[in-house]
Amino acid sequence: MSDQQTFDEVVTHTPVRDITLPGDAGVLALITLDNGFDHTKPNTFGPQTIAGLLDVVQGLRARADAGEIQAVGITGKPFIFAVGADLKAVAQATSREQALEVARAGHAAFGAIMDLPVPTFAFVNGAAMGGGVEIALSADYRTISAGVPAIALPETFLGLVPGWGGCYLLPNLVGPANALKVIIENPMNTNRMLKGPQAFELGMADVMFAPADFLEESLLWAAKVITGETTVERTTKDGNGISRDESEWAGAIKAAKGLVDLKTGGKSPAPYRALQLVAAARTATRDEAFAAEDEALADLVMGDELRAGLYSFDLVQRRAKRPAGAPDKALARKVTKVGIVGAGLMASQLALLFAQRLEVPIVMTDLDEERVTKGVGYVHAEVDKLLGKRRVSPDKANRIKGLVTGSTSKDGFADADFVIEAVFEEMSVKKQVWAEVEAVVSAECVLATNTSSLSITEMAAELAHPARVVGFHFFNPVAVMPLLEIIKGEQTDDATLATAFATGKTLKKTTILVKDSPSFIVNRLLGRFMGEVAKVVDEGTPIEVADRAFAGLAPMPPFILLGLVGPAIALHNNETLAKAFPDRFYVSENLRKVVAAKKSAIYTWPEGKPVVDPEVEALFDKPADPVVLTTEQVRERVLGVLADEARRMLDEGVAQAPMDLDLAMITGAGFQFWNGGLTPLLDREGVSEKVTGKRFLPAGVASVPA
Repeated sequence: MSDQQTFDEVVTHTPVRDITLPGDAGVLALITLDNGFDHTKPNTFGPQTIAGLLDVVQGLRARADAGEIQAVGITGKPFIFAVGADLKAVAQATSREQALEVARAGHAAFGAIMDLPVPTFAFVNGAAMGGGVEIALSADYRTISAGVPAIALPETFLGLVPGWGGCYLLPNLVGPANALKVIIENPMNTNRMLKGPQAFELGMADVMFAPADFLEESLLWAAKVITGETTVERTTKDGNGISRDESEWAGAIKAAKGLVDLKTGGKSPAPYRALQLVAAARTATRDEAFAAEDEALADLVMGDELRAGLYSFDLVQRRAKRPAGAPDKALARKVTKVGIVGAGLMASQLALLFAQRLEVPIVMTDLDEERVTKGVGYVHAEVDKLLGKRRVSPDKANRIKGLVTGSTSKDGFADADFVIEAVFEEMSVKKQVWAEVEAVVSAECVLATNTSSLSITEMAAELAHPARVVGFHFFNPVAVMPLLEIIKGEQTDDATLATAFATGKTLKKTTILVKDSPSFIVNRLLGRFMGEVAKVVDEGTPIEVADRAFAGLAPMPPFILLGLVGPAIALHNNETLAKAFPDRFYVSENLRKVVAAKKSAIYTWPEGKPVVDPEVEALFDKPADPVVLTTEQVRERVLGVLADEARRMLDEGVAQAPMDLDLAMITGAGFQFWNGGLTPLLDREGVSEKVTGKRFLPAGVASVPA
């Protein structure tokens, strides 16, 4: 970027050392990507890094021409290869010309690697994403460590395309279908990552080695390739390298486009641009392909979807690490033992998570021996699965199992510092549990409730020490969903709150402070969303039409989500909210019938495709004067009520700021990155001003600067 001197960049340095290879293979100049920090601050490519890399490669070219070196290798610092472009630099581009400069600079540096007159090798030793994958693709050969935790081209998830060679080089290396899995399918499925062995299986690397002696083995292998002792054959199933068959490429593009339509509803330009680039890669020259990537990057960098994606990225990377409104962490008490009331599925998931992350004794209790045994058994079975997948060592597996015990008595809680309940969602049941627990535990022991909607203040009201009760609301499945809503009751004290935040951090969850109010953040917004959609359907719009209206907003259509959450749980949430806010929250009589009929979902999946269950359809009352809306009308109406509810929640202080609503919807409900979660989308589509009279965020925060 022309004003790069004003840009605050963590530079990834590219030092070179010469390694004399065995077997008369000559000298390999090894570039190590290293920004000088440990693995918690991964290597990235900003303007200065790219300029420095180009200088180094040009120097190596001169040495190769002089016969001083016979090969060039690129590897990363411990645990990290490189995770792509420095997104702060991308965000600071204020004109299309600047964006074009960033794109061209990356291509120039990576192209220089491709043009070296000696064999080039990428030794992918750790996490590689975006530009990190693309620099590896620029090399002639690739080795990968079996221990690599994450390989991805996540750009379309953010609102970009792999624009430093990814859309051209990857399909020409692994074929269009495999490439689109990495460029489109994984990002569209909430940014799924490949592990080292999966990337190797797709053909992204020529050989895989164990992490312990990865670099030594890679260098020995490189020596054999140089001397001709090892020949690298890259063949697809047809045995002739990558097929140029037009119909094969078109078929792969069509399948990927179907997924993009389903996930984005045509609302995000990035994946469609990526599809065009991959389609063109079949016949394009390198120069043509790189120029097309430059143009795509320049357009997308100056689009609101990418800016919302960068805003989301910042929320998840930065705001999530410093929760707004959390008390001083010095007030947190140490947690050396945890009690869990309940041994059902939710309680068992919590027991596993606490044992893995806190590594302290966990005691589960329930009403009878059978339930307790089942709960502890679940934890042991899950640990065995992790052991089978080599995700934990035998020693660690035994340790985790040993930490989790069960009992029908709460006496084991006597020396616990933290007790969490996961029992039936009924106030009288919760109150009874806490009265029993309080009789056993110390006065400092934190009492955390996993309630999804009930009042923390009311739950604590009759206790001797109500200040130690706090909401600690997880999302299902516990191991997968990052969000943990921490709810402050009217009497919750700062030491309890600080302990809750510190515990949430150790559990590796995204913690958000929430005011005690019905259903908190995510379930309240989803309750208004689902209630309005149900109302639209009850008034006469077909379920399928209503479901199609939300492609590109929620991670899945609302009535499919209903099946995942469970109609009974959704109904309970809406009844709680309707009781609190009867003027705004709608409870569908049709949903009540579905629950009464013990139906667990709205759809059946006869051939892997969703079809409304005819038995469910038969339960629905048909209105006398049906009002049938289009998908656009449904979308507009539902976004309108979401804007209304979000504004009310901010006015009531339920969340500290719009950023917390967005962070909650991204990490707790899977709302899209390139929408910024929720409020940037409402601003972008003009819904915020239309419904509430003003934007949620100033222009330029999650949109292109004016």
